[in-house]
Amino acid sequence: MQNQDISRREFLVNSSLAAAGFALLSGSAFGAPAYIKNLGKPNSLFNGVQIGAITYSWRSMPGSAEQILQYCIDCNISAIELMGPTGESFAGAPTAPPRPSMAPGPNGQRPEVTPEQKAAQEEYSKKLAEWRAKVSMDRFVQLRKMYNNAGVSIYAFKPSALGVNNTDAEVDYAFRAAKALGANQATVELPTDPAQTKRLGDIAAKNKTYVGYHGHLQQTFDAWDVALGQSKYNAMNFDMGHYVAAGFDPLVFIPAKHEHIVSMHTKDRKNKANGGQNVPWGEGDTPIVAALEMIQKNKYKFPATIELEYDIPAGSDAVKETAKCVEFARKALKA
Repeated sequence: MQNQDISRREFLVNSSLAAAGFALLSGSAFGAPAYIKNLGKPNSLFNGVQIGAITYSWRSMPGSAEQILQYCIDCNISAIELMGPTGESFAGAPTAPPRPSMAPGPNGQRPEVTPEQKAAQEEYSKKLAEWRAKVSMDRFVQLRKMYNNAGVSIYAFKPSALGVNNTDAEVDYAFRAAKALGANQATVELPTDPAQTKRLGDIAAKNKTYVGYHGHLQQTFDAWDVALGQSKYNAMNFDMGHYVAAGFDPLVFIPAKHEHIVSMHTKDRKNKANGGQNVPWGEGDTPIVAALEMIQKNKYKFPATIELEYDIPAGSDAVKETAKCVEFARKALKA
């Protein structure tokens, strides 16, 4: 039954790809040769720089594996950092309980989680940990093949399996699943406890897969140094937009730390003095063009990952806005 379901998934995706490719071919005689060459597949490798996207960018939209793949095709993204729920759902993970609303009430206070909601979440976490410890990697391999066949690679995987409260078996699973997906890294927020980065680094080394630690406003020039000294598989999922909002210059950081960066989140934010807001690309203080040119000139190998965090304008959606970021990067790299 599983194989039949996988075949059906592949048929639907391949059919939509074929239809999209035909539409593109028939739409413009002048564009036909390029589309024939690329078979209608996305390509966001611009003059040696891989532009990617974290699928968190499309959090406002439905997020099945097939839908995420279609978003990649629609906005010309050929490489991604895949969020955990999409991959795990495809692989048959237990279904999460409904998330309680955290919207503030009339008094402005967020509602407290009820004992029933807390119990349901604890039960789900237990079931998920058991599933992660036992699941076959076959469905993750199948997901990788489906994406690769459509022209999309997965370079990073971000499941909720690398936290302090996750078991060693779950951590090990995260790296095994990343490898099965074709990724060389699993990503997680930078822990504050050196014991945790030591634990993750040791398990990452066993799997020969990097753990890319992501930073927010706590990023400083030496924020990763302790973790980097613990394991050669401890690495950086650097966020240059947050780094600018924290008051620092990524054009100094990137060349100094490039050997440890396995992926770089790319967004435009105002700097600390200007308020730090997320804004559409080209409207903030983040030197996106200069950073991309630096990656290109120096032939750094890490991808620049679009993370869409600014407010989506009325009449648009997350895929359309991601496509604008892709086009911005393409023009910056003169591709």
